[in-house]
Order: sequence, then structure tokens, then C-alpha cells
Amino acid sequence: MSDEPTSPELEKLRFLYRVQCSQLAQTERWIDAELAKVRERAARRPLPDGPAFVLSYLRVGGKATADSVHLGDCRMVSHHTKPLDEAQARQAITSGGLRACEICRPDSELGVLE
Repeated sequence: MSDEPTSPELEKLRFLYRVQCSQLAQTERWIDAELAKVRERAARRPLPDGPAFVLSYLRVGGKATADSVHLGDCRMVSHHTKPLDEAQARQAITSGGLRACEICRPDSELGVLE
């Protein structure tokens, strides 16, 4: 037998502690199971591909004005954009009078020499 002093209240608290530990372990198993489900769903659902090229607009005199062509994932693009396909992007840079972004260089991607 143990030499540690005990009381009915102490026994109740120890019992409560064991129950709470059991409940915590169950909650952790539920969290792990739900996390596995979320990861599985995310792996099955690929992220949609964004446009390869975008036309960036700036506000000039209260009107949206086409400014430049960027790669779709360029961080320098403004908040106002329009997706472009490869032919539209090439036309905008070569004969549309729009500049290619100097950071992401869509003109190099398109094979356009300035």
C-alpha cells in the first residue's frame, strides 16, 4: 500500500483527471481523423490554373486604362486585370502599344524581341 495520504475528495479529483485525459485523447484522435480527411480532399482537388498572361489596368482620370502585359503569376500586376491568351498578349505587346512588364518579362516568354 502507498504511504501517500488520501481523502475521498482527492480520489474524486484523481478520477476526474483520468476521465479528462481520456476525453482529451479522444478529441485528439478526432482532430487527426478530420485533418486526414481535409488533406485527402485537398489532394484530390487540384488548384485551378490561372491565366498565363494578364492585361493590367490603371486608373487615369477616373477611367480604367490598359497599362501593361504581365505573366499570370506576376506580383507586380495591379488589382484590375483581364486574362489574355498567348495570341492576345503577343498582339498587345507588338502592335497594341502596351509595354511588357520589366519584372516578369512576358515578351521573353512569348518570344517577342523589342
